Amino acid sequence: MTLIYFILILGIIVFIHELGHFIWAKKSGVYCYEFSLGFGPKLFSFKRKNDETLYCWRLIPVGGYVAMAGEEVDDDTNVPKDKKMYNKPWRNKIMIVLAGVINNFILGFLVLFLMAFIYGSYTTRPVIGTVVEDSSSAKAGINVGDKIIAINGEKTRTWDDVTLKLTLANNEKTQVFTVETEEGKTKEVKVKPEKITDEDGNVSYSYGIALDSTRHHGFVNAIKYGVSKFGSTFNSMIVTIKALVTGEVGLNALSGPVGIYSIVGEQSKAGLQGLMYLLAYLSINVGFINLIPFPAFDGYRALILVIEKIRGKKVNERVDAIVNQIGLFLLFALMIYITIKDVLRLF
Repeated sequence: MTLIYFILILGIIVFIHELGHFIWAKKSGVYCYEFSLGFGPKLFSFKRKNDETLYCWRLIPVGGYVAMAGEEVDDDTNVPKDKKMYNKPWRNKIMIVLAGVINNFILGFLVLFLMAFIYGSYTTRPVIGTVVEDSSSAKAGINVGDKIIAINGEKTRTWDDVTLKLTLANNEKTQVFTVETEEGKTKEVKVKPEKITDEDGNVSYSYGIALDSTRHHGFVNAIKYGVSKFGSTFNSMIVTIKALVTGEVGLNALSGPVGIYSIVGEQSKAGLQGLMYLLAYLSINVGFINLIPFPAFDGYRALILVIEKIRGKKVNERVDAIVNQIGLFLLFALMIYITIKDVLRLF
C-alpha cells in the first residue's frame, strides 16, 4: 500500500504541475507534441481527435513533462512559427512557465482546506497548550496560554516557526523565548532543553511544551487554517534554503524519492488525513523548489524571460545552453548523492 500511496501522491502532484503548463500552452496556441506522466519507456499512449498532442503514461512514475514547439530548440519546420512558444507574447510565455508552480500552490491550499474542513484542525498560532511538569520550560516560568512571539530575537508567527527555529537552533545551549502572557504582558524566558538519548544512541531535545490539541471546525476555520498553514509551510522552506546556503543545515537533511517513500509509509499510519497533509506539503514544496532560479527549474526559465524583457532581446542561446547543461549535471549529481543517502538511511 505504501508503494500505491507513493505513486498516487507523486502522480497527482506531477499531473497538476504539468497540467498547468499544458493548459496555458494550449490556451496560448502553442503546438504541444506530448503530455507525459513519468519517464522511460511508454506503457500506453493515445491521441484525441483533432489534437496534435500525444498523451503518454511512462514506466517510471516520478516526474513528467510537456513537450512544446519552440520552447528550447527551433528546429521543426513542420510546425507553423505562430504556434511556437518563442513567438508568443511575453505575458503568455511567463504564464506558461509559471502555471505549473501556481497549480501546485493551489492544490496545496485546497488540500489543506479540505483536510481542515473534514477533520477539523489545530490552531496554527504559537500558543502553548501544554507544559510538562518539572520540564525545563516549566522551571523557567513558561505557562499554558503563553504565546511565543520570538526565539533568540527572531519572530515566530506560527507554531511551525517555533518548531523550525528550535530544530535549527544549537540545542546544547540555552534558548531565549520571548513570550506574551494571557494578560498581554511580554517577558523573556531562558530555557535549556533536556537532552534525551534513546536505546539506539539517538539524541533528541525536549522543551516540555506542546501546542493546544483542541480541534476547531467549520468553513471559516478551514479557510483560515489553509491560508495560515500554506504561509508557514512556504516560509519554512525559505528558512530551510537559507540554512542550506549558510551551512546551518547540511545536505544530509535533504530527501529524494526514496526518502519520500519512507515518509509516505509513516504518514499512512495516520490514515487519510496524514496522506492529505503530505500531499499538500509536497505540492507546496514542489512549487517552491520550481521557483528557484536554477537551471532545469521553472524559476530559471522565468528569470531568462524577465532578463529578455528588460534587455529587449533574447539571451545568447549558446550561453543559455551551457548554463543549462552545467545546472542539469549538478542537479543530477545532487539527486544521486541524496538517493544514496536515503538508501543508506533505510539500513
